[in-house]
Amino acid sequence: MKAIIGLGNPETKYIQTRHNMGFMVVDKILHHFKDIKLTEKFKGFFAKKDDMLILLPKTYMNLSGESVIELVNFYKLRHEDILVIYDDITLDIGTLRFRKDGSAGGHNGIKSIIKCLSSQNFNRLKVGIGPYNKEIDLADFVLQKFSKFELELIDKVVDIAKNAALEWMDADFEHLQSKYNKKFF
Repeated sequence: MKAIIGLGNPETKYIQTRHNMGFMVVDKILHHFKDIKLTEKFKGFFAKKDDMLILLPKTYMNLSGESVIELVNFYKLRHEDILVIYDDITLDIGTLRFRKDGSAGGHNGIKSIIKCLSSQNFNRLKVGIGPYNKEIDLADFVLQKFSKFELELIDKVVDIAKNAALEWMDADFEHLQSKYNKKFF
């Protein structure tokens, strides 16, 4: 079993905001497999298809770890069997980056997961939402909706991220890094 976890905030007012990139990528995965139905489980929206588990935490970004740890404990997942997809302000829009481990880098959702797993060692797929305009408060920036121009790029990179996440299920991690760790647009 492997789990693909998208981070975001569950309310409709957060749709198409920068902080919901993880939800956007997982939504593309769900549309790719038309027969997957989400249920409410593990403090989130959950689906299972064959050996793939999908989770969208409903705990809001800052408490994402509470949802993730329930899934990990229930399925007795190893940390290397999860992929967390989330936004990254240090990467420009159109950029993807796979990482095996590391600090939270100031991302509260990742901080929560690290705390609940008691480990920094889990796979991540970061989706760029930058550049961050430091004249705007960080919370306001990540909760901001994308511009019309940005949405065109986002739609393309979300589709690439969907393919990358699905490929992660069976691929060598170093291969994924060499293939996807770059700016696409």
